[in-house]
Amino acid sequence: MEAVRMVVGQGRDLFEVCEDLEIRPDMLRKWIHKFDKDGTDAFPGSGRMKPEDEEMRRLRREVDRLRMERNIFKKAVAIFSNRQR
Repeated sequence: MEAVRMVVGQGRDLFEVCEDLEIRPDMLRKWIHKFDKDGTDAFPGSGRMKPEDEEMRRLRREVDRLRMERNIFKKAVAIFSNRQR
């Protein structure tokens, strides 16, 4: 984030920042592009995900849980319908 701020916020030369921080120019360009696209959410860090990625993860877990519950109900219906015969 600091490298991006040096280029975007302070107007420093991209190659100068890369040389100072010993990073590749293509990597810094990629970071700048991510920052332009996602703003401050581009680099959540500390093991956190972007809000939309976290929401997607939560929804996938919920879908898995609902599928499991549906399968349990299907098996229960099959078991009880066989007992009645």
